[in-house]
Amino acid sequence: LHVRGARANNLDDLDVKIPLGVFVCVSGASGSGKSTLVHDILYKKLYSIFHDSRVLSGAHDRLEGIEHVSDVINIDQSPIGRSPRSNPATYIGFYDNIRRLFAQTPEAKKRRYTASRFSFNVKGGRCEECGGEGTVTTKLHLMADVEVPCPTCKGARYNQDTLDVTYRDKNIAEVLAMTIEDGVDFFADQRLIAHKLGVLDDLGLGYLQIGHPAPLLSGGEAQRVKLADELGKLKRGKSNLYLLDEPTTGLHLADIQRLLDSLNRLVEAGHTVLVIEHHLDVIKTADYIIDLGPEGGHNGGQIVGQGTPEELAEVSESYTGQFLKNFLA
Repeated sequence: LHVRGARANNLDDLDVKIPLGVFVCVSGASGSGKSTLVHDILYKKLYSIFHDSRVLSGAHDRLEGIEHVSDVINIDQSPIGRSPRSNPATYIGFYDNIRRLFAQTPEAKKRRYTASRFSFNVKGGRCEECGGEGTVTTKLHLMADVEVPCPTCKGARYNQDTLDVTYRDKNIAEVLAMTIEDGVDFFADQRLIAHKLGVLDDLGLGYLQIGHPAPLLSGGEAQRVKLADELGKLKRGKSNLYLLDEPTTGLHLADIQRLLDSLNRLVEAGHTVLVIEHHLDVIKTADYIIDLGPEGGHNGGQIVGQGTPEELAEVSESYTGQFLKNFLA
């Protein structure tokens, strides 16, 4: 891809080449123009072409090489859902398979329960006291609302008749309360479920419950669930551009390595991964770096250096390059 004449905000009429099919990192001081280049110009321009022509991108002359990209996907830290009924299983799409497993049990067939009986989004199987949310909220004047476990289902989300049906000695509420790590073993013989749980576990989310309410996920957790969703439906033959903004925020070094392994799986499948990042452990693993600066604000918006980590380390004007030089030594 080639962005020509990028001049939104503090960008100084830049011409930026972005290689495809590799792991690209955009670095630089805060306020140097990284988000403007990646989100305001590149993402919005591609989104307007592939999805919604009403979206306006930041000021630039033109974007060349679009024919080499199949789609643009922004994996950000926004919530995956705002309802407690949304969770990693429903977002990634394997909860329907779990519900079908329960519907195929002898007890469910005897009672003529279908898969919808095990959904907390429709009436019938869910607890009607809390509407399948597991909690009841009391709204208070002048104070914050009070949220307590549902007194009827005790947080299980389902009515007792539904909970009487078990799969491998566990009812649907106990399966949702299971950690993703335990779920990998529990559903080992269910290929699709085990695969998608395995992807979540590989991203360091094994400690989360399968039914962990979406509003309680941190920004970083939500971002990794979205990444797991993309990895779970990975197909060769396309050339997507994946964008991530500081995906390592708050991660332990071991989890950063897991994240990098997953991002490299996208690249190995023929896609392009473009991240905005400050963390040197990530920057040093990039195939190509675009370093903006030299400072922030009016003193930024220029390309200080670009190339491989080794090439950037030789650019004396680049702060990132100088730190990389010591890091790579």
